Amino acid sequence: MSNSAKKGDWVQIHQIVLTPGERTGKIPEETKKVPLELWVKGFIQSDAAVGDTVEVVTVTGRAVSGSLAAVNPAYAYGFGDEYVPELLRIGSQARSILEEGGEQ
Repeated sequence: MSNSAKKGDWVQIHQIVLTPGERTGKIPEETKKVPLELWVKGFIQSDAAVGDTVEVVTVTGRAVSGSLAAVNPAYAYGFGDEYVPELLRIGSQARSILEEGGEQ
């Protein structure tokens, strides 16, 4: 992964939305201790290096600024180490709904 991006590159930015002190008191104690973070992927609007504050435009056209975290970021999907049985049925349920208009 590169440490710099050129205008138009696909990148990921990071932003602290709320510091721990700015978070509401109506959340679990563990959650209050950490910042609320935002990670966004989009097309960078100017040349920059990782760590620089930049602006990106997302695929939906939203402009967002933050610290450049990654250039050409990979997609990493996961649901933890636990087996999630609901995920096993999603594909067949979606096909049934789309093809027949019914549910299973």
